[in-house]
Amino acid sequence: MNMRICRWALLVALTCVLHTSAIRVDFTYHHYDEVERVLREINQAYPDITRLYTIGRSAEGRELWVMSIAGVQDRHVLGRPEVKYVGNIHGNEAVGRELLLHFANYLASRYRLHRNVTEILDSMRLHILISMNPDGFESSVEGDCRGVKGRGNSNRVDLNRNFPDFFEDNSYPPRQMETQAVMAWMQERQFVLSANFHGGALVANYPYDNLPRGVKRKRLRTGASMYNTSPDDDVFRFLAMTYSYSHPTMHNSHKCDNSFTDFEYGITNGADWYTVKGGMQDFNYIEASCMETTLEISCCKYPSERHLPDYWQANRRPLLSYLRMANMGVRGVVSDELSGEGISNACVFIEERLHPARSTIRGEYWRILLPGRYSVIVVAEGYATLLRENIVVNSTEIPRVVDFVLSPAGGSTYYLSHYERLCEEAVDDTNGSTRRNRYLDLTRLKRAWRGRDHAAA
Repeated sequence: MNMRICRWALLVALTCVLHTSAIRVDFTYHHYDEVERVLREINQAYPDITRLYTIGRSAEGRELWVMSIAGVQDRHVLGRPEVKYVGNIHGNEAVGRELLLHFANYLASRYRLHRNVTEILDSMRLHILISMNPDGFESSVEGDCRGVKGRGNSNRVDLNRNFPDFFEDNSYPPRQMETQAVMAWMQERQFVLSANFHGGALVANYPYDNLPRGVKRKRLRTGASMYNTSPDDDVFRFLAMTYSYSHPTMHNSHKCDNSFTDFEYGITNGADWYTVKGGMQDFNYIEASCMETTLEISCCKYPSERHLPDYWQANRRPLLSYLRMANMGVRGVVSDELSGEGISNACVFIEERLHPARSTIRGEYWRILLPGRYSVIVVAEGYATLLRENIVVNSTEIPRVVDFVLSPAGGSTYYLSHYERLCEEAVDDTNGSTRRNRYLDLTRLKRAWRGRDHAAA
């Protein structure tokens, strides 16, 4: 034990020597050029663990800068989850972008010095998009707590209403450059966990944000709140509470001065609060199999910069705690029985959770789950569908690794064939109505087949 302590102390001492280039990030609002300067300084100070890249440009031509941070930075490590934080989708909600800038510097400067930071960065790669809406921020006004100036991009489009929507058509206004850039980014990488940061309330919001059109009309007619439960509602509630209970006040159902809403435990289902068509968190979950929450972290959208140190102190621990949840649940590789190679685009279902995770080009999959006992169904084109039961998840921080080896296609039970149909339709982005019908079909199916034969083909 003493030897282990000595090794850790020696490592810290050596790292201290290497970190003499630590940079200072002031608690002030950083405009576009300053954000780029700070990010470049962080990258230059810690080139081994950071990478600075752009995913595209805004409508006015500003780069959408992302900093990735990890113990192994130069490549994707097999099985290691990719995680993202996105700030400032509404340009006038400014606290998140500053917290993420400080957080990037905090992580990079404490790697190998702080045990918690080191464990996190050795177990995942974090991508931080400081500002999704730099144009909107540049037109916003410090001290404007409730206004909308700068909320949208330079075309005055609300980017958090601009993504494809599962529940209803959202083709107008056209996809903005910023939205397209984020969608392409999500196609390039299989993100496992995500959060986006807002202001104007103090609450952790989770899917679904929207309702089917008929249900929405009923809500408008009756005025009743309507909770829209996702297949992973238990996980989303846990993720939201992870942030709210790590925060000093969010979990106390804190009500902002101008709000009539109390949030029990500091969390809310999006649709139960108010509906959002074309929101980013629903798109992440439904279309990209990424668990994303929306974190409202300040009652004032653009508070005076003198309050920034307080926001940093309140959110530093939640930012770290939330990241650890990327290691919760099951993960593994789906591979071909004959070649041993990974199978891409396989659907990994948790039984009775009618929403799949998809395998990467190398066959990797991740499924965030709470501790419990699960049955997993794996569907891939050209292969026999595989059902494995009684998979036990024991921890919220240590993943259960479960690999699946698929054999060439054979027959399936009637029950499993419905998962195959859902997997097939889930990739058809042009036919949302068909996918919605499949979800309804399988919802009815799971009620009817309580006494089914589980035998897999």
